Amino acid sequence: MKRRSFLAGIGATTAAAVIGMPSILRAQAPITLNGAVQFNDDHAFNRALIRFEELVKKYYGKPVNFTLHKNSSLGLEKQYFEYMSQGKAVDYGIVSPAHMSTFAKAAPFIDAPFVFKGIEHMNKVVEANILAPVADEVAAKAEVVLIGYAGGGIRNIFANKPLKNLADLKGLKVRVQGAPIWSKTFAAVGMSPTVIAYNEIYNAIQNGVISAGENEAAGVEAMKFYEVAPHLSLTQHAVSIRPICFSVKTLKTLPKDLQDAIMKAGKEAGDYGRQLESSEEVVKLDTLEKAGKLKRVPFEERDAMKKLADPVMASYAKEIGAEGIFEKINVV
Repeated sequence: MKRRSFLAGIGATTAAAVIGMPSILRAQAPITLNGAVQFNDDHAFNRALIRFEELVKKYYGKPVNFTLHKNSSLGLEKQYFEYMSQGKAVDYGIVSPAHMSTFAKAAPFIDAPFVFKGIEHMNKVVEANILAPVADEVAAKAEVVLIGYAGGGIRNIFANKPLKNLADLKGLKVRVQGAPIWSKTFAAVGMSPTVIAYNEIYNAIQNGVISAGENEAAGVEAMKFYEVAPHLSLTQHAVSIRPICFSVKTLKTLPKDLQDAIMKAGKEAGDYGRQLESSEEVVKLDTLEKAGKLKRVPFEERDAMKKLADPVMASYAKEIGAEGIFEKINVV
């Protein structure tokens, strides 16, 4: 489904719906959009969504209300995505591609280990619109449109002990995201990955169920993972990409000029979110380390780690029909 034809389709649906409404209801009906985020005011994801709200109001130029539910008050990202797909409770939010795998096999691929070389590489991929086929599949099968791409944080492994090389990773009980590609790549490196809900990681490490997890600096800080896992091994195994999502069912009910404002604002808010999180990465880690809460551990064998994961990534790309996307990402 092409982005342009998709928007044209929802515009036609909206026009029919609005024409069919009594004039008094069209004049009086307030528009309120509900968003959801797992984190607090300071987190980059929350700030990206606030920027999204501001930009929509700017480009729409008419009254529209936003209610952003923070701190996991409406559940976790997996639930947000399901709600958006169903067209209830949540209209917009930031969701990990791992939680889209039920609807679109290719979605988790764009957030898998070693896809991006760094934030500059990811920015080039986004700007070149290489991820469009994934967004089209999500829109068609999940009825959720990816309107922008936030993220930009470098993901490392936090653990209750120092991890310096592949030998230290062998057999490591580490929490990974739910998409199978994460378990497959981490297992190929020699670790013992397990899927645990994001809000249960802290207790799982504290109780000895696992020894480690992996996240970007913003997540480590927000969730206070450093309290139970103060050693941050700089594996730099992934760059987070976090789509800003919007419910197609909701979008279809909105005026065409508001739809356009949402699409434009989503892209710009995503660009802002990537710049924000990537620029704050080192500052957050410096602050935590200076406070004695966390210790960065240089990882000596990142290239060897990537070499072990590469065959799994290539096989996975072939399995889900994403070979073309993978090739374009690698050469951009």
